[in-house]
Order: sequence, then structure tokens, then C-alpha cells
Amino acid sequence: MPACPDELTCEQSDMPVEYKQAILPSGLRICAEVDPAAHTAAVGFFVKTGARDETGPLMGVSHFLEHMMFKGTAKRTAEDVNRDFDNLGARSNAYTSSEMTAFHAAVLPDKLPVATEILADIMRPALRVADFTTEKGVILEEIAMYADEPVWQLYERLVEEHYGRESSLSHRVLGTAETIKAMEAEQMKAYFDNRYSADNTTVAMAGRIDFDAMVRHLTDLCGHWGRTGAVRTSVAPPPRNVEFVMKDPKVSRGYRMSMSRGPGMTDDARYVAFCAMQLLGGSDNSLLHWALVEPGLAENADAGHDPHDGSGSVRLFIAAEPAGLEKAWEIAMQQVRKLPELVTEQDLARIKSRVATGVVVAGERPDGRMHRLGRMFMYSDKYKTLEQELDQINTVTLEQVAAYLRAYPVMPATVGTMIPG
Repeated sequence: MPACPDELTCEQSDMPVEYKQAILPSGLRICAEVDPAAHTAAVGFFVKTGARDETGPLMGVSHFLEHMMFKGTAKRTAEDVNRDFDNLGARSNAYTSSEMTAFHAAVLPDKLPVATEILADIMRPALRVADFTTEKGVILEEIAMYADEPVWQLYERLVEEHYGRESSLSHRVLGTAETIKAMEAEQMKAYFDNRYSADNTTVAMAGRIDFDAMVRHLTDLCGHWGRTGAVRTSVAPPPRNVEFVMKDPKVSRGYRMSMSRGPGMTDDARYVAFCAMQLLGGSDNSLLHWALVEPGLAENADAGHDPHDGSGSVRLFIAAEPAGLEKAWEIAMQQVRKLPELVTEQDLARIKSRVATGVVVAGERPDGRMHRLGRMFMYSDKYKTLEQELDQINTVTLEQVAAYLRAYPVMPATVGTMIPG
């Protein structure tokens, strides 16, 4: 395989699935897990920008901008973008979170250069005022749709109360009807110019790839992109640990959700947190399932850990008959307090086996590997193989789970309740 161009910094390791990396002079990172035996290839452009990088008046601009990227470029109309992806048989999509925005496609290996060219093109959108005005109505409809989802409304309020509205960590990904209505096309363009820079973007690939050829291709496509030195404040404010109640005449169930402090995305304690929350409130066969769902005391009871950039959170959620919500929550709290005593080595081994299955299944598909790579480099400059991450989960012990719960207690927490009004 030919060597990388002189002006690039390249690294590679000797593995069956080979990791390769290049950094262009502009700061654009290109990384890949190359698998010569794969039958497909996948590519994604990951930008380190999301709701937490917005100012209050521009809340929702990252998600709005994601929509605008597909509205056309200097050389393609919106119809051209859709048709060109369809002609490749590509599985393409995009998403925005609080911390990143991603644009991706999975194709047959010989179609990867063309798919990459389309993605690179839409990464420099026209941002026409007429399209902006039209798409604003689409975003407002999406916000209205989620306003009819009680659990979503409870979650958004919980995040706001937990971090405080003065913190950008409380920002809603969709924004609010007020911020979207007030937003101007010029404001979006200024946000794009700052955040969608080469040094704030990672291109991740996986599958059957000629890596050096793709580096040259991406240099031609994106080598002119500029640097901006875009930064993020990753320090989380202390949790506020308040309680609130929402009443809605449209709901017939009772919902309660809590949020407390958890380890961040680069903290190895996140592996212990994941196992602890799976033991407490995984999808089935967890403590909360057997204590609440199986005996019919709650319709839903789960727990989860959400790692973020520089911080993290842990959520508990209960859905039950309004009259039985308090009893269900008290039983949930009993399970939280007794977690180190109630779980066994066999329980932990079961969680590890489930995770191993998920890791292996994800690793079989280039699309899954590509997404993992892209997300990884939104948080760290260090590469880890799937096997290394699996090893870190496999070494978690019950003693570590107990120590984690002492360091990151589930209570006190910010607690929100929604009941019929």
C-alpha cells in the first residue's frame, strides 16, 4: 500500500482489523478501521458541536443546521443530494445530539469515494435564506410533536432543573419555539463558520477501504477547509438536586424521573457505571424489573448512565398508576440502597455476557465500527479497540460496583414528577 503524503501525520497498528489515522495540515482528522474481508464500507463526518455549544438565544441552531445541510450546495439541489445517495444504494442519514452532529453513509466498497464526495459537498451547504425560512416551519412542527410526549417533556425539564438554565448543558437539542422563531439566517451562518471547521471535524471510516487513496481523496475534497480553533467549555456545574412536579390533563399515568451525577466519557469509571445501572435497571432481568414490573407495580422501571464530555449523569425512571407511583418509587429506592447486597457474581457475569454479544455484533458491521470511531474522537485523541473496551467491562468486579455507588450515589438527585392535572 502506498505511503501517506509527506505533509500528513499517519499512524497504524498491526491487527486483523487495522486502525489507521491521518491528520491533514488543516487539522481535519481522518481515521479508519480497515477490514479487507468486509463486504461494505462506511464513512461519517463528525463535528464536535451540539446543543451545549450554543448560546441561549441560538438554542436549537445545531439541529436546525443539520436539516439545512441537506437543502442543497453550490453544485447540488436538495433533490440532487437525495438522488445521488439513492443512485449509490447508500444508507445515509444524520443526527444531532447535545455534543455532536454527524452525517454518514454506508455503501458497497467501490461506491465509497462517491459517497464521501457527496457528504463532503453537503458539509459546505448553500444556506439559502429561502430554504432557511421554509425549514423553520419544519423544525417548529417537530418541536410541537415532541410537546405531546409527556416523558420527553419531563426529561427536558429534568435536565434544565438539574444543570440550571444558565448552563448550556441544559439546552434542548431541538431548541424552543421561541428561539427557533427568533433565529435569523445570518446567525446560523456565523455559527456554521465557527463550528464547522476542519480542526473541529473528524472523518471516520470502516470496512473494505483503500485508506491511503481515501486520504488523498479527502485532501482534494476538504484540504481547503479552514481552522477556527473552536473550543468547548466542558466543566459541568454542580447538580442542583431539586424536586418539581408537572401536571398535564392529557396524561393518565404517573411518571417519575431522577438525575444524579455520573462519570464522564473519558473516565474509566463509566464502565463500572454501565454495569451498575444494568444490574439496577437494565431492560429485563434487573432488580427494578423483578421488584416493580414483574409484580405489576409499575409499567416501566429502568436506570441508565449517560456519559458526556467532562461529566456524566445517571437516570432512574418509573411509570405507574398515579395512585401507586409513590409506593413504586419507594421500592425503587430500596433496590438502590440494597444494590451491593442483592446482586451476585452470576448477575454481573450475565451483564458482561450481554455486553460481549452486543460488542461482537456491532463489530461485525462496518457501519457500527464507523460510528464508534467517530464518537470516540469527539471525546478523546486516544484510540481504543473494541476488544480493549470489552476487556475493561470484563474486569469490573462487585467490589468496584459498590465503590462506584459510594463515589456516585444515585441519591440525592434532581427528581421530577408528572401526574394528571
